[in-house]
Amino acid sequence: MPTTYVEAIREGIREEMERDPNVFLLGEDIGIYGGAFKVTQGLLDQFGERRIVDTPISESAIVGAAIGASFMGLRPVAEMQFSDFISCGFDQIVNYAAKCRYRWNAPVPIVVRAPCGGGIHGGPFHSQQNEAWFAHTPGLKVVLPATARDAKGLIKAAIRDNDPVVFFEHKALYRRVKEELPEGEYTVEIGKANVHRVGSDISVITYAAMVHTAAEAAEIVAKDGISVEVVDLRTLTPLDEETILESVKKTSKAIVLHEANLTGGFGGEIAARITEKVFEYLDGPVLRIAAPDTPVPFSSTLEEAYLPSVDQVVEKLRWLAAY
Repeated sequence: MPTTYVEAIREGIREEMERDPNVFLLGEDIGIYGGAFKVTQGLLDQFGERRIVDTPISESAIVGAAIGASFMGLRPVAEMQFSDFISCGFDQIVNYAAKCRYRWNAPVPIVVRAPCGGGIHGGPFHSQQNEAWFAHTPGLKVVLPATARDAKGLIKAAIRDNDPVVFFEHKALYRRVKEELPEGEYTVEIGKANVHRVGSDISVITYAAMVHTAAEAAEIVAKDGISVEVVDLRTLTPLDEETILESVKKTSKAIVLHEANLTGGFGGEIAARITEKVFEYLDGPVLRIAAPDTPVPFSSTLEEAYLPSVDQVVEKLRWLAAY
């Protein structure tokens, strides 16, 4: 039976709560309501209100309580109702959780779950893809699964990790993506990319929902005889630089694709590393495809124009193939 992305995350959390009594959840409306996107639905009935903790509407308090609980030996999983609201807990995450290991060797085994991304017509305050804020901060691990299998395996790995993990879940994938999951216990290694599609002419380096956009574009240009390799990063920090560079060395051409806006996006970091480290293998410029430097529009028509599309990727693939 295929499992959806949202079910896979719930399964992973449930398994970790069954395995380790120190794992607990906290966040807004995660109990009886089951969370804004129903990720935690049913967990209150199984684990009770001491392990499924509904909180006030205060992201700073949620993250602060999670950090404090982690110092006492617990493993909190904190939900930000939308990744946009994580800014209210930003100081706690980047100036405290991220630095405790460095300052006094204190593990902070917290996971901050952050539903992110557009495609649901949520407007400028409920649709951002803000992973670059955290990838810029040493001490944080930044995870962005694109598939149901990875969503389950990575949430389990994140909960077991002794350092803070910001776990981005793309809202448009929750019920759109489904697949058969492996039987039995498994995790997915944090810091290891996946070659989602093997190809020989152009590498597309991407993550989260854009993995599916890239794969769809690759199918279209395959009819033109263009073989596209799609690399799903899965995590930004730690970054699997080796897989990126090996792919580009093989294909000699690269496109970096992400949903976040262009300026200051993580794609610039990837493009720079490709240029610095495998420049002699390149047969064309490293291209970036990203959203424009505007807030995310509320209008469905404008949002569709804002988000990187299959047509945009197809156009760039054909241009780069002919370069």
